[in-house]
Formats: sequence, C-alpha cells, structure tokens
Amino acid sequence: MTTITIVGLGPGDPGLLTKAAWDLLHAAEELYVRTEQHPTLAALPSELAIHSFDAIYSGADDFASIYQQIAAEIIRLGSRPQGVIYAVPGDPAVGETTTWLIRELAAARGLAVRVLSGVSFVEPACLALGIDPLARDGLQVVDAMVAAAGHAPPFDTSRPALLAQCYSRALASDVKLILLPSYGEQHLVTVLAAAGTAQQHMRTLPLFELDRGVDFDHLTTLYVPPAGPYAAFSRLQEIVAHLRAPEGCPWDREQSLQTLRKDLLEELYELLEALDREDDAQIGEELGDATLTLAMLAQVAAEEERFRWPQVMEQVCQKLIRRHPHVFGDVAVSSVEEVLANWAAIKEAEAGGALPGAGGALPGAGGKPVSVLESVPRALPALSLASKYQSRLARAGVEVDLGDADPIGLTLWELVAEARAAEVDAETALREICQLVALQAVARS
Repeated sequence: MTTITIVGLGPGDPGLLTKAAWDLLHAAEELYVRTEQHPTLAALPSELAIHSFDAIYSGADDFASIYQQIAAEIIRLGSRPQGVIYAVPGDPAVGETTTWLIRELAAARGLAVRVLSGVSFVEPACLALGIDPLARDGLQVVDAMVAAAGHAPPFDTSRPALLAQCYSRALASDVKLILLPSYGEQHLVTVLAAAGTAQQHMRTLPLFELDRGVDFDHLTTLYVPPAGPYAAFSRLQEIVAHLRAPEGCPWDREQSLQTLRKDLLEELYELLEALDREDDAQIGEELGDATLTLAMLAQVAAEEERFRWPQVMEQVCQKLIRRHPHVFGDVAVSSVEEVLANWAAIKEAEAGGALPGAGGALPGAGGKPVSVLESVPRALPALSLASKYQSRLARAGVEVDLGDADPIGLTLWELVAEARAAEVDAETALREICQLVALQAVARS
C-alpha cells in the first residue's frame, strides 16, 4: 500500500534521534524535508538525496499557504509506488502544521500515513530552564506567531509559558508588544536558543529588551514566567470554589444569587466612586472586589446547575463578535453613528423581528408584544434609566405622551434630553456636581 512516512528529526542533536528514525533515514534513498535549516541533517548519510521546501517560503505571502503547498506536494509524492519519507524538526505532532494537513488530505484520498515520533523542543527546553511541565502550575506551550497575532496573551498569565519558534527579531518585537500590558516592562523572560544541541544558550532579560538581541531563529524559544501566583481569573475561580466547598467558609457557603445582589450593587458603587476620584490604586482594588462578586455569582449558579461560567464567556464573546462586524467581519463604517446604527440593527435581528414603529412593540416569543424598553434594566439610577429610555425610543421612532406627568419629574426628563443633545451623561454630570459640593463642604467646615 502506498505510504507516506513522517519522521521527527528531534531538536537538533543527532544523538536525540529515535532508533526507529535513525534506521529509517539510514536505509532511505531520498528524503523530503520541510526545511534544510536543521542540524541533524548534517549527520545523515552523504548518499541520501535530500530535497527541501525552503524555496516555497520566499514565494508565499503567509505560512498557511506555505503549509498547504507542502502538504499537497507530499500527497502527490506519496501517491507514487515508492511513497515518500518526509522529515520535520522536533516531533511531527508538536507545532508542525504540515503533519495534520497531510493526515487530513491523505485520509480523503485513502493514503496511509505512518508517523515516527521524535523528541520535541519541549523536553530539552524544560531541562535547560529547570521546569517540570507537569508540575502544579502546569506549563503552557504556544506558537510565538499565535501569540503575536492576538491582542492579549493567549494563555493563563498565572502559569509559565513557552513560546515556540520565535524565529526573528521582528516576531520577538510583536510578541513583546502583546505581553507588555499584562506583564510590565521589568518582567524577566528567557530567550533559549538551540535547546538540546551543543549550541544551546540562553539569556534572561527584562521584557522591554526582548527584541534587542540577534539570536532569533527557528530553534529559538521564549520562556515567560508567571506574572504572579494569582495573576489570572482562573486562580480566583479556584479560591471562590474552595470557599464554597464543604471545607470552605460558612459565610460564603450560605450565599445565593439573591443575597449577592446587594454586594454587587455596593461594589459597583464603590468602583464608581473610585473612578470619580481617579484614584488608580483604589480603582484596581474595587475592580477586584467587583470581579470577586461576579465570580461568586458564577460559582453559585454552576453549583445550582443554572448556568456555567464558560457558557457566560462563550455568550458574551460571540455577542461582541456578532455586533462588531466592522471589526471581525467585512462591514465598513465611517462614523460612530454608523456603528450604533449597526448595533441596533443586529440587536433587532437577534430579537427575531424589526424594530417597531409608533406601535412601540415587536413580536416576541409566542407572538406576545415586547416593548422596545424590555431589555433596559429598571434597577438603573433614574437619570441613567431616563437616558437609556430616551435613546431606545428615539432609535425606534416611538413617541410618548407625558402631558399629565409630575412637573418636577417632567423637568428632570427634559433635562436628561438636553444632556443627551449636548452629548453629556446626566448621571455623571450630577455626580460631579455632588462631588464638588462635598469638597467645598469639607473645605468650609
């Protein structure tokens, strides 16, 4: 049967080749390699014909298309009577996209694929750094390009991480910019080059200096220690779950969604006060307290099998992506007004019907009318609630008759409308006046 054999070349030291790989490569007549830039190839028999795909790298726009081309060519070669032997750095199953593409394409064509494992970069990197990947904190392994392509670290910042294949200074610079907001300029990271080879060397330096070196190639790994032992939401989840456990705290175990409602309101108001004061230390502390209450709510809900935190995260992330097609899709916008209009239209579609006209309602579940104000939380402070109502009514083209309303209430309603027209948040404006009064009262007492 026609065979495609994928073999791992290990981290770079020929002595780390498996016996199965060594025997295969010494018996072969020809070998296809993803790249010739690997030290182990120099130790293979001189009569072995080695063909590389390095030329593809210079003619392609992105790595995805490079890997697709390589996989397609291996499938073509594997269709020959003699099959093909294809060698990749490290272990074929670790950080090697072509392996999975080849397996997928081969399965569709009925071709057999044999994979000979090898030592990956992970084992020698852990030995050099003195870390156990299965220790309590748990090691995370991420491709440096994956990290650089995002906008925040794609891993738990309270656990150690290896960023593999940091192949250039430019990539190191991109990685640095992603990590800086979470770790800070002085956070120490380690650049490990050629792990598991005679050329292995490493240097530890502050994160802000990461891209100042020149020792970056396809065998370079970046080690990022934890930002702190509790520097991730997952650590808070563990503590909250422990507090709620049978051996935990009696007070925390007694809490329910309803009892936590008061705590949430208090924490949010304390956060608002810290924001008004522009006190960074207090803002950070109050953010933590508010997040604790949210974590507690999520834990209680999970224990009662009402919903789970991953579901909450999935829902809000999908909502943000869905409602920002100008960021995550191909919709073009030229102003904030267009963004808001799109947002309203998407919410309308989510509700299952068009925004109403003068009637003030749209069909809901079971055909029941649903007010355009249905989703506005009525527990909001009155000025904020009035502003939300006015905004929703304006977007829906709904007019209301307040002719018999209390004159003072009507005046406040109209003041909120004036604030909206001036693009001023009425709640914030009044809060600032109250803060000014409080300061003057202290000064004159």
